[in-house]
Amino acid sequence: MIRAVVFDVGECLVDETREYGTWADWLEVPRHTFHAMFGAVIAQGRDYRDVFQEFRPGFDLYEEREKRAAAGQAETFGEDDLYDDVRACLRRLRADGLWLGIAGNQTVRAGRILRELFRTDVDLIGTSDDWGASKPDPEFFKRVADAAPFDVGEILYVGDRCDNDVRPAREAGLHTALVRRGPWATIQWHSTEARELPTFRIESLAGLGDAIALFNGSER
Repeated sequence: MIRAVVFDVGECLVDETREYGTWADWLEVPRHTFHAMFGAVIAQGRDYRDVFQEFRPGFDLYEEREKRAAAGQAETFGEDDLYDDVRACLRRLRADGLWLGIAGNQTVRAGRILRELFRTDVDLIGTSDDWGASKPDPEFFKRVADAAPFDVGEILYVGDRCDNDVRPAREAGLHTALVRRGPWATIQWHSTEARELPTFRIESLAGLGDAIALFNGSER
């Protein structure tokens, strides 16, 4: 029985197209070139932060975030950056009586934005900076499990990556859903892990409510 659903942020709830475009601009790299390198790094199984190193060796992401903020170009996202199915999905799951959370590898600043966007929609908002643990560290998923008022086997974690989301969440004892969008899911979708590890494989969040209802019905 699934009683709680916790969502990743980037490319699960938030379309990061605009934000990565602004990073390309900050690096003074053509957006097409930046996005092509981004895809190549992911396909090679490397950390996405290696993209920045390809264009500027020694690049410090945290330091550059501060520089952007000081220049009035801080990383940001808002309602217009949410995927179209997010609000309807949250309403459906809430109506079905599920406990809801949001937890991802995000900065303190991103956490503040998430709380402004979703303060009345979910029961938990946690970030890696808040918790001092980043995915795929098992400690991150322990924090997720500790925050939800249910057994770990009653929690579903929804994300767009096998490596950072599905595999470590499953190893922590959570159910998982892989949503097919963003560069990681697009590249990983036909892999063995993407086919075999998730509890659910969904094309969008629009199908999540029905998938959970069917699963919970079969568990009775």
